[in-house]
Amino acid sequence: MRESDIQKMLLGKILVNELLKKGLLENIHESEFKVFSQWEDDGIIQYIINNIDIPNKTFIEFGVEDYTEANTKFLLINNKWSGLIMDCSEEFMERVWRSGIYSGYDLTAMQAFVNAENINDLIARRFKGCVGLLSIDIDGNDYWVWKAITTVSPVIVIMEYNSAFGIHRPITVPYDKNFNRTKKHHSNLYYGASLLSLCDLAEEKGYAFIGTNSCGGNSYFIRKDKIGSLKALTPEEGYVLTKTREHRDKNGNLTFLAPQEAIKSLRGMPIFNTRENKIEAL
Repeated sequence: MRESDIQKMLLGKILVNELLKKGLLENIHESEFKVFSQWEDDGIIQYIINNIDIPNKTFIEFGVEDYTEANTKFLLINNKWSGLIMDCSEEFMERVWRSGIYSGYDLTAMQAFVNAENINDLIARRFKGCVGLLSIDIDGNDYWVWKAITTVSPVIVIMEYNSAFGIHRPITVPYDKNFNRTKKHHSNLYYGASLLSLCDLAEEKGYAFIGTNSCGGNSYFIRKDKIGSLKALTPEEGYVLTKTREHRDKNGNLTFLAPQEAIKSLRGMPIFNTRENKIEAL
């Protein structure tokens, strides 16, 4: 393990100990801290796993790039969970395969472009049945891929949501098995699903929504038979509009527009209403 990772781990262990002293929290934002996650999801995950029963200490995460930043890396190293990670880039997976983390922990890394057609076969190469955690962040077909998953039943599901889609419409991008976020629209904002759509899908699959991270990127769901003392929320109670300014102009340059303004560039783009089961205009 690199020296920088060792230092991160030492800090992470201190933060976990402080977190456990807090007991049950009113809002999962109060548990946030960052070790290896992109945002401060490491703390939320540690809070959840220490407050619910998880029989199988296993995880699946896809859309991890080279696993430098990931929602499950701290789980792997600190909690000694076993896992499967996937990314479409062979270069990124090569870096993982060559890393000390791959030889030192129970981790399977697969290069694959994930879609609704192949996801169950890919997962079944390592896991079936109950797993501890599933994290999906693929900047596109996130809703459709979660909907397609039947080979495993995760206790915890972490889903990236597109907060720029707002809270009032149950929408996702129409399914395209070759979806590419940048090619679909220059803005880089045409991807994923609204929080409302994901909460609807969670309800269909038997999950309760417990909140989002404070940056407005990831949403958290717990299988209802395992929620224990954690508090379920409505989509409106848990929604956070991101402050991240990712919008790009037609030349690929960041415009630094706030999401409320940036989303206007997508007006008229086709969007799938998951309650009405039809295509409509954004």
